[in-house]
Amino acid sequence: MHGSHKITAGLSRRRRHSNASSARSSQDGSITGDIDDDTTSVDAEQGNVLTHIISQLRPGADLSRVVLPTFILEPRSMLERITNFMCHPEMLLSIPELEDPVDRFVSVVKFYLSGWHIRPPGVKKPLNPILGEIHTCYWDLPDHTRAYYISEQTSHHPPKSSYFYMAPSHHIRIDGTLKPRSKFLGNSAASMMEGIAVLSLTNRGKNPKKGEQYWLTQPNMYARGILFGQMKYELGDVSVVRCPELKLSAEIEFKTKGWVSGTYNSIGGTIRNDETGEALFELSGLWSEEMYVKDLRTGQREMFFNATRAKPSRPRIRPVEEQEEGESVRLWRKTAQAVKEKNHEVATDEKTKIEEAQRQEAAKRQAEGTKWHPKLFRRVRDGPGGDEAELSDLEWIIDSEIDHSAEPEKLVEHITSIYPILKGQTLANKQAAPQPTQHSENNSNHSQPSDNLIDFSESSGASATPPPQTAPAAAAPAQQKSGSQDISAMLQTTGKEAGEGPLIDFGADLKKDLPAAETKDDGKNKPIIRRSETEDTDDAFYDAES
Repeated sequence: MHGSHKITAGLSRRRRHSNASSARSSQDGSITGDIDDDTTSVDAEQGNVLTHIISQLRPGADLSRVVLPTFILEPRSMLERITNFMCHPEMLLSIPELEDPVDRFVSVVKFYLSGWHIRPPGVKKPLNPILGEIHTCYWDLPDHTRAYYISEQTSHHPPKSSYFYMAPSHHIRIDGTLKPRSKFLGNSAASMMEGIAVLSLTNRGKNPKKGEQYWLTQPNMYARGILFGQMKYELGDVSVVRCPELKLSAEIEFKTKGWVSGTYNSIGGTIRNDETGEALFELSGLWSEEMYVKDLRTGQREMFFNATRAKPSRPRIRPVEEQEEGESVRLWRKTAQAVKEKNHEVATDEKTKIEEAQRQEAAKRQAEGTKWHPKLFRRVRDGPGGDEAELSDLEWIIDSEIDHSAEPEKLVEHITSIYPILKGQTLANKQAAPQPTQHSENNSNHSQPSDNLIDFSESSGASATPPPQTAPAAAAPAQQKSGSQDISAMLQTTGKEAGEGPLIDFGADLKKDLPAAETKDDGKNKPIIRRSETEDTDDAFYDAES
């Protein structure tokens, strides 16, 4: 266990100090020019719904019942969104063949930075995967080989998305578990992207069973201006790439814009020799545009990635009709289609059906005293006598022993036997996979999904049993603003109805009243609707192809 703690201690330590450093460096940044692709346009009806929610933000309300409307949702699951990380194979496939260890490490850092520009315009949140949801896909690579991806939601409260990626012909494997944790920060919401990914070069390293391993953390995601001002998406704080075997590490700061100076989407970082402390390379640029690396030993600076010209490689999926009901694309297809069509009433109805089914399944398990088990992933063996102590922060790993020394054809056969990935494969006709060992998830009884920008249900301790039906609300007082009943009706068609008690509670997070919503002085007392400068931008999503 000591090895694991040593590897990850530095990662978490830098996380704790990253907020202050982000504020400092964003004001010191020398890069100028704002990027407008990360702002959200809010139309009149949507603005009324948000204003209605904001008007109820008072200390003492109940945050566990806050469900933001579907117009802020990205039309795909988090399990699908993770694949953005692997969508630039041209930055990855040649790394295992590099003989110089420093060149390999720098190339891993370049690959790590290449995927962050892939996101929908505006402030969009992916759908929260339901417990046991599965997503698989593959990439057709330029050299006519393939890479494969398998993922499963291994916990819902707290959320944990576990995934496995492998390019068998290129000696590349990635294991990861993403653990997003949400916070309310006044006028901003933060998604703290906890968890790690381990990238293994299986033809390198002292231990051929494990390969040369690189540990990667993720930047946090911020939605600014959620209550007033302009809604804006940012990445922030410090991420780490580290290879313990090579004794090299990179600290990469995703800089948030300061109040006075700085710019959006900038990065800065240093690659160091962990033994000597010597700084070898310097990183700079914009993760949404051009990024540069400078060799501090020679002074040479080069652009290694241009996001405005790069074309992501889209993953491919099996036809929807071949997928099981619990697979991401089939599970959310009606919700996703309605979100794309901006039919928020249908999107809410379809999402609610899935949520209700999950609540019923959770209630049934609770009544029967049974525990849920992942189908495709197992607990990391990090206890006494275990041989995976260094992987303890992954928590979950693919439940199949993969022989890295096998020929690519055998590896493909093995991977595609774990779960259907390719067209024509189904659970009925796929090759028999090694029998998985069942492991329980202690926190899996709470299965009610929550598509909030912030998932507040963890702190509520609410049961997975469906909430009781509430009686119709009493008539509004005479002094209530004109038209509030219409706004309430709009809210009910774009979000889930709250249970008993107040709608929103910021508790200890918010100890003072928020400013009242701005209104026009035109005698009609209508709220001012917040809009971004990208009102004419059409949403574009990198969906998988079938």
